[in-house]
Amino acid sequence: MIATRTADVASAACPDQAIRKGWIGRRSKIAERNPMTLPDLLIPTYVQMLGALSAWLGKAETQRPGGGAEALLAARIAPDMFPLSTQVRFACVQAQEGIFRLRGQDFPASVGILLDEGRNAAEHPGSIEDARKRIAETIALVEQAAANMPAVDPAAPVAHALPQGMVFDLTAEQYARDWTLPQFYFHVMTAYTILRGQGIELGKADYVAHMFSYLRPDTLPSQQGR
Repeated sequence: MIATRTADVASAACPDQAIRKGWIGRRSKIAERNPMTLPDLLIPTYVQMLGALSAWLGKAETQRPGGGAEALLAARIAPDMFPLSTQVRFACVQAQEGIFRLRGQDFPASVGILLDEGRNAAEHPGSIEDARKRIAETIALVEQAAANMPAVDPAAPVAHALPQGMVFDLTAEQYARDWTLPQFYFHVMTAYTILRGQGIELGKADYVAHMFSYLRPDTLPSQQGR
């Protein structure tokens, strides 16, 4: 009884550690039965959210006809942040880099093109058509990678270098979890925020449109929260 109480006190004193230990144990048992690979996680995420991003831009065109949507590409959340045009390109970069880095291959030339366009978007934002074209090209590339994606060892070393000279040493699992997915969502969500801030009518249903394929019949509420 004393030992049990001591363990309970230790768990209460360090709840995060206790929860983490329990979660790791459960995750290991689940993984043994039905393992999820890194491509299983990344590829559908990239395709779904890039498709949503393209749809938001399409709504902007509909709601701002006569070229009004083009001006949105230069809009920003804050003066020191990149504009919408850049956010679109950088979301595509994260998807392309993520796939090719985990494949252990050099980046395609399209990554360099996207980076150049993104960095120069303040002076040359391009058009909505251009932005949606880049998204479509990235989706096609990701889907092609999905067709012949080799197995990825989660423990494989990944050296992730940034232009500023910093290098992060990660495993493939850490790279997917701690870098590419958060960075991808950052640019996608920033694009969403810019569009909403500029008055484009978007809601949560637009953000998670892919979820409706899982919807239980007759459970859709009459109003969707934004």
